[in-house]
Amino acid sequence: MTAPALAAAMARVAGDLESELAALLPPEDGDRLAAAMRYAVLGGGKRLRGFLVLEGGRLFGTGRAACLRTAAAVELLHAYSLIHDDLPAMDDASLRRGRPACHRAFDEATALLAGDALQALAFEVLARGEGPPAPAVRLRLLRELAAAAGAAGMCGGQMRDLLAEGRSLDEAAILDLQARKTGALIRFSCRAGALLADAGEEAVAALDRYGARLGLAFQISDDLLDREGATRETGKDVGRDDAAGKATLVALLGEEGARRRLSALYEEACEALAGLPGDAILLRELFQFVIDRRM
Repeated sequence: MTAPALAAAMARVAGDLESELAALLPPEDGDRLAAAMRYAVLGGGKRLRGFLVLEGGRLFGTGRAACLRTAAAVELLHAYSLIHDDLPAMDDASLRRGRPACHRAFDEATALLAGDALQALAFEVLARGEGPPAPAVRLRLLRELAAAAGAAGMCGGQMRDLLAEGRSLDEAAILDLQARKTGALIRFSCRAGALLADAGEEAVAALDRYGARLGLAFQISDDLLDREGATRETGKDVGRDDAAGKATLVALLGEEGARRRLSALYEEACEALAGLPGDAILLRELFQFVIDRRM
């Protein structure tokens, strides 16, 4: 169960981000591409990555408007990745967030273009003058977000994931895969608040350490849900990892071993947060939420 303060904070962020994203996305107005973009972005999702941006910014007193705009860019990029992950050429998923995946609701070509357009819009949003105030800050955010999305991040991780199907990987290879596919964007989201505040490299590094543990915990939790969850809880297809022969830590360590790893990651994440200013209790509670989640 989510702690009440965390639940309230996440609900507030989700509502604010929904409004921000609705304003940033192109109006539908009979445009099929715009309709697919809005379908994939609006009306669902925990907005966890966006929450991380805003909560990190809160710790350093960063202006909420700049954090919200950066969080929106992250959520646009995340939505693009989900559209492409669900395509038949990738995971061939039928459901996302409890409703038909974008390519099922529209068609494969429209979904592919919607993902491309969302990725482009994410960078446009960050580059606009009304976003993060200082050009040097915008440039660093653009550079780091691009790295998180590209060959060293999500795309590279997805490639490794596809190549690993039906193969046995050792723990180091699985950790590298997951750090790229899932962890890179989560780490960026954790770092962004400190970057916006120009809080210094020590603070950025502390949030990066937290984000690295959170990204791995999120993936382990996701893999446990794929084994144990039900479609009605998760809002997406389950049981696909084992069927596809996916390389996961759950497959390597077993379910109990994976849960022990989650506990260790939580302790390491709390240590990373210990030196930060302000009250980081919501980030600690968020980590526990990721471990305990059922969707």
